[in-house]
Amino acid sequence: MEYRFVTQNDILVVGMKAQVTLQTMPMKIGKLARQFMPRRHEIVGRVGTHSFSIQDYADQNFNAITPQTTFDKWVAVEVESHNHIPDGMQSFVLKDGDYLVVDYKGSLADFPKLWQTILTDWLPNSKYELDNRPHFEKLPESYNPQNLINEEQVWVPVRLK
Repeated sequence: MEYRFVTQNDILVVGMKAQVTLQTMPMKIGKLARQFMPRRHEIVGRVGTHSFSIQDYADQNFNAITPQTTFDKWVAVEVESHNHIPDGMQSFVLKDGDYLVVDYKGSLADFPKLWQTILTDWLPNSKYELDNRPHFEKLPESYNPQNLINEEQVWVPVRLK
């Protein structure tokens, strides 16, 4: 697994969210993306052409999450400010901190294997632990879940043990 560490300032985003569980996420994220992506160009002051897929577990213990635990799933884009938020969308701040960033290239079906490697192999053998901030994927404009192979950046919030 190739990775790097990034110390990131706050990232301002505007998007749409839905409350999901690990069981309902595949169905709900598709619906959420179909609502948001055609409207993303309504957002003023976008930064870059990428989009975000965000998992906000709030104050939950990530290690205690079950398939039935609810959390917020966002589809969003980065913005310069929260001054212009289109109707039906919301603002959110990805808080600053350290992240493990993994450049992933693969299928949606193989994505859980990456998470398994991070959680059960990489983290326990590193000097880091998960931080209680949202996890997210930074998706290039070319990203399409229908593609057999996609490329994305996986951002995992970490802190020293």
